[in-house]
Amino acid sequence: MSTQLLIYKTAVPVTRGRHGDCYIEGSADYGFSSEVNSVPLMAVEFPQAAGEYPIVFAGSGSEIVPAVILGVRGSENLFVSGESEWKAKYIPAFVRRYPFVFAREADRFLLCVDEEYAGFNRDGRGLRLFGEDGAPTPYVDNVLNFLKEYQAQFLRTQRFCARIGELGLLEPMQAQVKTGDGPSFSLSGFMAVNRDKLKALPAETLSELAKTDELELLYLHLQSMRNFEGLRDRLEHRLHEGDGARIEAEGALN
Repeated sequence: MSTQLLIYKTAVPVTRGRHGDCYIEGSADYGFSSEVNSVPLMAVEFPQAAGEYPIVFAGSGSEIVPAVILGVRGSENLFVSGESEWKAKYIPAFVRRYPFVFAREADRFLLCVDEEYAGFNRDGRGLRLFGEDGAPTPYVDNVLNFLKEYQAQFLRTQRFCARIGELGLLEPMQAQVKTGDGPSFSLSGFMAVNRDKLKALPAETLSELAKTDELELLYLHLQSMRNFEGLRDRLEHRLHEGDGARIEAEGALN
């Protein structure tokens, strides 16, 4: 979770000289994300994501970010099928913005594209990046608008995480996944809000959190912990082990 480039292989700045004849062919193939078991989540996504994914917090100090857990084993996304389909109603924005991403250079952001994306081509398939006049196409304009909004939400999410960090609400969590008589898997390195510490906050602080909708976000996060059971079921299905899997959650998962 220390990088924003988990699913990117060769992200380079989009320029007319390099990409004047390039196209992006969209598809429902999410194979590019099949080997990540968590991705960052923006605070604005909590309402949609909380119904399907466990939402946790990762990082340390000023680098804490929310994340959705996608798998219980390393390099495995249980929400991507063998046919590379995303098997959930909501797809995190971190995944949806691919193959594009912003890269920071001094005081500005550069639009970059992963040239290893399967839909990247010079064969006329899909939507062109630059028009005959050399100007970015409306497609690129839409991409830029999406990434600008993503960046704005990222800053809001940073402020949210800083706030709950200052309040001392986060504590380490660990989840143990047992698959019947098979192997056990342990998830660690994440944090969750301590419910008792949240309830013990002064009334004035709780009122402030409610006014900014941050209290709602915290309870959505806590509610999402139940989705570890869904991960168990997905792993169980993938391992073809019937009803032999179960999750035991420790600490903040209780």
